[in-house]
Amino acid sequence: MTHPSLDDELYGDTLREECGVFGILGHPDAATVTALGLHALQHRGQEAAGIVSFDGRQFHSERQHGLVGDHFTDPGTINRLPGNMAMGHVRYSTTGETALRNVQPLFAELEVGGIAIAHNGNLTNGLTLRKRLIAQGAICQSTSDTEVVLHLIARSQRSSSSERFIDALGALEGAYAMVALTRTKLIGARDPNGIRPLVLGDLDGHPIFASESCALDIIGARFVRDVENGEVVVCEQQPDGSISIDSYKPFQPRRERLCLFEYVYFARPDSIVGGRSVYAARKRMGKNLALEAPLEADVVVPVPDGGTPAAIGYAQQSGIPFELGIIRNHYVGRTFIEPTQSIRAFGVKLKHSANREEIAGKRVVLVDDSIVRGTTSLKIVQMIREAGAKEVHIRVASPMIYHSDYYGIDTPDPDNLLANQYATVEDMCRHIGADSLQFLSIDGLYEAVGGEPRDAKAPQFTDHYFTGDYPTRLTDLGGRSKSEPKQVSLLKEAG
Repeated sequence: MTHPSLDDELYGDTLREECGVFGILGHPDAATVTALGLHALQHRGQEAAGIVSFDGRQFHSERQHGLVGDHFTDPGTINRLPGNMAMGHVRYSTTGETALRNVQPLFAELEVGGIAIAHNGNLTNGLTLRKRLIAQGAICQSTSDTEVVLHLIARSQRSSSSERFIDALGALEGAYAMVALTRTKLIGARDPNGIRPLVLGDLDGHPIFASESCALDIIGARFVRDVENGEVVVCEQQPDGSISIDSYKPFQPRRERLCLFEYVYFARPDSIVGGRSVYAARKRMGKNLALEAPLEADVVVPVPDGGTPAAIGYAQQSGIPFELGIIRNHYVGRTFIEPTQSIRAFGVKLKHSANREEIAGKRVVLVDDSIVRGTTSLKIVQMIREAGAKEVHIRVASPMIYHSDYYGIDTPDPDNLLANQYATVEDMCRHIGADSLQFLSIDGLYEAVGGEPRDAKAPQFTDHYFTGDYPTRLTDLGGRSKSEPKQVSLLKEAG
């Protein structure tokens, strides 16, 4: 008989972050700056981290499992990464096994010189390309879809590294915010739909690429602009030490469709994504939720940490007091103790505990950013009731999730999503054990991030997890781009 792991108990009802990338050109402390940037992006992936640098003669690479601070605060490690150009990556695996060979950046020596690549996102034709390359004689050293890009660059007949890089991008489908490092260049690129974010920054004249603006803030760098969807930006260090920056747009123009979950869950609240404050957007989600799903209650409590900004917005709009009724333990390691059955019995209390003084005898509104399987929601409701709550109402600051993601978010099989297991919201509510349950509508979410109501013919964002409308062909899954939920009535009810 098998049991769920402790990781499943602690993290199984969350959407796993994808990855984060960072790179800088021409800075004397390039590896140190990169480590700091990755530290700010740690929320995007906690499984592994890596940095590649170039010292003018050779490339240096350090890749490790674990957090950035576990390895890259050690002066000895940084000293093994000399040079004035570096790039790095924090990872949560969405393709490929959990093995050191899959930790990025990936590096290869090619005809045009060495090149390192780091990638945030997922290629929806990565497996198809991989099989084709292997059939043509390619030898793959990892199981990551990022390695496919290296093979495509190696096979390109273009003359320069940047031309080969652009040539390789033309074969890709799916989502990518990608950074590449050569002997003289730092290159940043976003897929034609702009599903994953990438920003261009500047630190005292040294260009930077990063997944989010918060990585610029930690080092005192200036935000220059977002890399546009379908854009390739090539920063090159000239022989005299000056740096040129050129922009290329090799693809047919498309409307940007940034991933909505960057605003709901993934991005750090202090980041600016797509010109919008993530924190402000999440507060507006809570305000819209209060307008759409009002009720009489005594206290608004966030499910930390993701639900906190939305709970503040809900409290401000409704006039119900906001309190930290749940305290999160930030020091629960992923493997801090052997996951025996007796330890599993502690359940969610390893990560969250009730602040009984703010809950007992009260009608509580729990505000969360999303519900995936519902397992954590069930345990939190139980915990709040045990703390003496008179009523427990759940308000979710995003629509119901019906569909799997294939662009860099690790989502469960659709059959395991709570929204696909019950015919009505009332059934879901009874399963969780709450007194009421309501979700933000899709139009309420669109309005919160500064958009108009959703245009079904031309959606402004990537929102397939709610709607089934995938922005690209899913070649590895037979080419489909539309999906219907198992419970169509629920989709209509969600708005």
